[in-house]
Parts: sequence; C-alpha cells; structure tokens
Amino acid sequence: MGQQKRLPTTLDAEARAAVGAVLAPVDAELARRYPGDPGTRQPVHTVYVPAESYTADTVRAWGDAALAALDEHAPDAGSFAAVLGLPEALAGPVYERVRAKLQREPVEDLRIDFEDGYGGRTDSEEDRHAARAARLVADTYGNTGSPPYTGIRMKCLEAAVRDRGIRTLDVFLTGLVERGGLPDGLVLTLPKVTYAEQVAAMARLLTAFEEAHGLDAGRIGFEIQIETSQAILAADGTATVARMIGAAEGRATGLHYGTFDYSASLGVSAAHQSSDHPAADHAKAVMQVAAAGTGVRVSDGSTNVLPVGPAAQVHEAWRLHYGLTRRALARAYYQGWDMHPGQLPTRYAAVFAFYREGLDKAAARLAAYANRTAGDVMDEPATARALSGYLLRGLDCGALDPAEVTGLTGLTRTDLESFAPPRGAAPAGVGPGA
Repeated sequence: MGQQKRLPTTLDAEARAAVGAVLAPVDAELARRYPGDPGTRQPVHTVYVPAESYTADTVRAWGDAALAALDEHAPDAGSFAAVLGLPEALAGPVYERVRAKLQREPVEDLRIDFEDGYGGRTDSEEDRHAARAARLVADTYGNTGSPPYTGIRMKCLEAAVRDRGIRTLDVFLTGLVERGGLPDGLVLTLPKVTYAEQVAAMARLLTAFEEAHGLDAGRIGFEIQIETSQAILAADGTATVARMIGAAEGRATGLHYGTFDYSASLGVSAAHQSSDHPAADHAKAVMQVAAAGTGVRVSDGSTNVLPVGPAAQVHEAWRLHYGLTRRALARAYYQGWDMHPGQLPTRYAAVFAFYREGLDKAAARLAAYANRTAGDVMDEPATARALSGYLLRGLDCGALDPAEVTGLTGLTRTDLESFAPPRGAAPAGVGPGA
C-alpha cells in the first residue's frame, strides 16, 4: 500500500498548542468535577433501622419476616403475579428470584438510624447505642447474608443537635477503627442539609478523623439527604444541591430524597406526600441533573403505606410500593428506601421484573454495537454505556445471571465494564475483550 497523501491544513501545531493551553484548566476542572460513575455496585434500596433496636440478627429477621409475608399473602408465583400484574412469562422467574434473594441477601444497604427513627435518648444512651452499632457492624460485616453496605444516619449539623451528631459519628467511627478498621461497605448519611457549608463542615470532620488515624485522604465518604426546599433552590435562585456536591470535595457518594420532610417543607398535605407528587419529581430531577457525571448516585425516597393487616390491605400496599418502585426505575432512580420487611418482596419483584423484561432487547442491542452488526436501532457509545450499565445493575442485584448475559451478548463482565471508562479514558473497542 502506498504512502497516504498528506492533506493540506491551515492551523499549525502552535495554534493547536495555544488552544490546548487555554483549555487546560477546563480539562482539569472536567476531570475533577465530572469523573463519571465510580463503577461500583449501587444497592437497590436502603433499609433504616432505629439504633436502639438494631441487633446482629436484624437483617435475618427482616428476611424471615418478608418470607413469612409471602407465605401468608402470596404463597406461589401465580398468586404473587396476580397481585402485582406480572406477565405470565415473568411470574415464575421473578418469584423464584425474590424468594432466593430474601434467603441469601435480604438487605443490600442497612442504615442504623440515630435521627428521625431514633427515639428521645439521653447522651449516655446514645453513646452506648453508637458504640454497640460499631461493634455489631465490625463483627458481622462480610458474614454470609450481611448487607454489602452498612452505616449510620447521624443527626444533622444544625445548631440544636450538632454536637450530639458529631459525637455519635465519632463514637461509631472510632469504634470501627479500634475493632479492626473501616469496612469497605461503610456508608454515612448526613440528614437535613440546607446549606453547602454544612456539607463542607462534614467533609472537614472526616478529614480530621482520617488524619488522626493515619487513614488515606478521602477514605470516608457520605450521602447527602435532601429534605428541605433550600437544598434544591437557594435564596439567590441557584441550585443548592450542585453546590453541595462541590463542597463535599469528592466525598459525596449519594443524594437521597427525603419524601416526607421535603414534601412537608413545601406545605404538601400529609395525604399527598408521596414520591410521585409533582414536587417530588421536580426535586429529584434537579438532584439528578446536578449529580450527572459526578459519580454521585441519586436515591428515591420511600412510601409510608405499609403492607400490614388483612390480605386485601397487604395486597393494596404491595401494588402501591411495586408501582412506585417501577416508576422510579424508569426515571433512572435505581435506589430507594424501604421502611418495613413486608416491602422487601415488592422491592425485589419490581427490580427483577425491570431487568428481566428488558434483558433480551438490551443484550441484542449491545451485542450488535460491540460487533458492529446491522440492527433496527443504531446506537452510539453513550447508549452502549447505558445498555452495559443496565446489564451490570441487573447482575449486581441478582436479577440476571452471568451465564445468561454472556450467552446473549458474547460479553463478559469485564467487557461490559469497559463500555463505561472514566472520563478521558479510551472507550471500549468492538468485539469481546477488544
């Protein structure tokens, strides 16, 4: 093959270098603020348990209670599908996976609650509960059936409870360090944040703790709970939540929507405080845009309509919870809160149905993209990232099996992960292992 003819150009290396010099600060800022998704597992839910009632058996007790609810109110795939409106093709696979999940890993993310779910306690009682939480987390983390993510929700940093919240955080973290170190799945939640300065203060506290114990800088991250109107819109009309992500200095791991506190702050009456209220949709949309590309995940809130009482009442609550969860998933809120063991069956049913019903099409589209074969949809790299992310989330929660995903796509998990490289890295090539 002959030498390729050099095409005529006008802009020389000096011009290109000048542009590069001008944009170098922008490149650095993009890399710092928008590193992309961390590529780690995102739990499908967070379960909140009052600190005083948390024990080493809490998670297993939730799983057993959820299984008992299924045995009583939907003892087989057909009856469960009839309650939720699952199509016949999904009924068996979803039901079987729900039961298996409740036996194997009933809770994916546990938050030991020292805030709204924690009754009025003396300082000495809260100290004891914080120390006990640290001991139990240290002793049980990594055991079979334990949640892959565990931590506490402390009190907020408002003046009235600031010192108490900081002390509980300190007792808990110090207890973990003294019992062998911080678990990989440690998660902290900072509630009722209204100003970015409160987020910056939390980051400062964690920096001081890390320095005191010789931990790597930035080792400890935290979630920001969005529960007030000021967290969405500042007095000057700017998006406060975007400032909060920056104020965390890379420590923010999640934005969690607080359904009831946020709704109440806007004057929404109790009967209409729900995660599908227009006010909730607006808040979560702002959160989602602020978090996009930053590596910070967004979580939906919860419903306080619990599946308890006679069968008809349980079934009605199940349908509500299932529908809200499916609605959230369609809007790319892949995590939510669960407040009662009876909500676990419908949480997992909604999640598993969401991933299983879209498996064949997503796999076919990604396989066509990876192999550059013709199809009825022409996808771009961004869509390939979305398709691989969909399959990876399905694998992480147990909705999908590695063998069936590989069989449909010809791609391994490593191949799937290569479609979502960090910002600045080369995108995935074509074909498995490319």
